[in-house]
Amino acid sequence: MALNKKTEFPESIQRMASFTKLLSHPARLAILEVLAKRQTCVCGEIVEILPLAQSTVSQHLKELKEGGLVKGEVEGTSSCYCIDWENLSKAYEEFSEHIALIKQYQTKQKGNCCE
Repeated sequence: MALNKKTEFPESIQRMASFTKLLSHPARLAILEVLAKRQTCVCGEIVEILPLAQSTVSQHLKELKEGGLVKGEVEGTSSCYCIDWENLSKAYEEFSEHIALIKQYQTKQKGNCCE
């Protein structure tokens, strides 16, 4: 069985990988857009807006919450969610810094090295 060598990478790279994986599904991006547009906690309306089943929306919300991008409270049979703007901002800043770090190695030559 292959060993998972993920932990051998720097923690910052592991966080970026987790962040990008979390945002890699279009449903999660759509859910974040819905939550951002509402600018308030959203309770159950996401299923009415997106072409997804309740169970699918719930699973994606669960992953967004576990990833720290969404806050949520369960009250009886209803759940209310909103974006965790502090965590989203931190992740965005770290992602931007990582892309800038990669781009610093971009050559000033015109064209692509593989052309």
